[in-house]
Amino acid sequence: MRNICLSSAYLAPVVYYSEMAKADAVYVESYDFYEKQTYRNRCQIAAANGPMTLSIPVEKVSAAKVLTRDVCISEHSDWQLNHWRSIESAYNSTPFFEYYKDDLLPFYEKKWTYLIDFNQEIQSKILELLNLTVKIQSTDSYQNKLDESFLDLRDIIHPKKENHAVTCSPYYQVFDQRFGFQSNLSIIDLLFNMGNESIFSLIHNA
Repeated sequence: MRNICLSSAYLAPVVYYSEMAKADAVYVESYDFYEKQTYRNRCQIAAANGPMTLSIPVEKVSAAKVLTRDVCISEHSDWQLNHWRSIESAYNSTPFFEYYKDDLLPFYEKKWTYLIDFNQEIQSKILELLNLTVKIQSTDSYQNKLDESFLDLRDIIHPKKENHAVTCSPYYQVFDQRFGFQSNLSIIDLLFNMGNESIFSLIHNA
């Protein structure tokens, strides 16, 4: 039995889903303290001029520390419109953008209060599009050290940490002749470029 624990993530990188593909059960941490500049509220896509980071703005909190589950999305920007325009611009020439865009567009039209709810809902849709069936649960408390039956990836898959555990095997990318293969981009990069073969890339990478 392989159990893993991951942090909440916005359109997480490919390796995040590769780890899911080889897990029997997945737990997503919701009782950790929120950290800035992590995949909790940001992802990276392959734009025409190179990698682009998309960040969801969150409300400032008065307390020094706030649980991830309590973080609210800021209403004072057009982040959804801007993100969708960036995604469309980056991927409208990929083989499968037209096929999947109507599945993802609603997430950039509905208003969301809590970041973790948005992440959870869009993650469920991504798993559906990948045809990846995995049992996902949210944690109900925070444990600094997990049981030995768990692989703790909460702080391993991180945009500012390079580790052999967070690399992925190359797959076709529209801009690979210009930039070479770009690793650890958002799962939508794999999905829009590889379509229904994405699941095989994840399993191979696993």
